[in-house]
Amino acid sequence: MKTSKNSTVSKLVNRFDSELKSILLADLKAMKQTKNQLIDKIAQTVQGNRLSAA
Repeated sequence: MKTSKNSTVSKLVNRFDSELKSILLADLKAMKQTKNQLIDKIAQTVQGNRLSAA
């Protein structure tokens, strides 16, 4: 009986770990995209400032 409980608990923990990993990876991907967009905007602003200064 104890073995089946452990098995059920292990399955739940593994499922939770898998879902948490998916959520964290999605968040990481979104953060990287946001960071890249911000860097691109900064680069465009710097480029625009150089052109207007010249």
